[in-house]
Amino acid sequence: MEKHTIREAYKRYWLENGKKPVSVYALCKILDSPESAFYGHYSSFDAVEEDIWLDVFQRTVGQLKTDETYLQYNAQEKLLAFYFLWVQKLKEDRSYILQQSERSRLPLSQLGQLNAFKKAFYEYAADLIREGYTTAEIKERKFISDKYTHGFWVQALFVLRYWTEDSSANFEMTDAAIEKAVNLSFQLMHSNTLDSLLDFGKFILTRK
Repeated sequence: MEKHTIREAYKRYWLENGKKPVSVYALCKILDSPESAFYGHYSSFDAVEEDIWLDVFQRTVGQLKTDETYLQYNAQEKLLAFYFLWVQKLKEDRSYILQQSERSRLPLSQLGQLNAFKKAFYEYAADLIREGYTTAEIKERKFISDKYTHGFWVQALFVLRYWTEDSSANFEMTDAAIEKAVNLSFQLMHSNTLDSLLDFGKFILTRK
């Protein structure tokens, strides 16, 4: 039994029953597999939930790294490409994601499910930041530079939250939010740009 099979069965159970299986045994019975097949990949349902988020991230980055055009992009363009493709892949599991948010009654940012994804994203962001230093897109700043990765994580959570609340056709407003958020962050990391900050603030206010 493959990890993909377990993840898909787990998501399907949630969508059809509004709750997780009562036990690993119950899920494996549906899959007609022994429990040992499950434990060969995961230690618990919590591990499955984390891997669902990590898998979306890994498939996104994996696809981007096979794209010759992406490889020629600068750091800012790469982050834009990541968000656009990431959101496209998240759409495949939108019902499950919204269900998980409603289940916890907590913001998605507080879900433990995101832990493995967060760690992988930090590594990805750190690579982009190092690249940004070499291309002068990002300025190294004493006491601030080591916070850039956290800033990108907050940005990723903003994109995720905005997308879950977006009711526009084909999530067009999310695309606009991504572009504005990324442009603003790189402008601020390169130099303090008040005009960009005001533009972003106006965009958020006009949506409400």
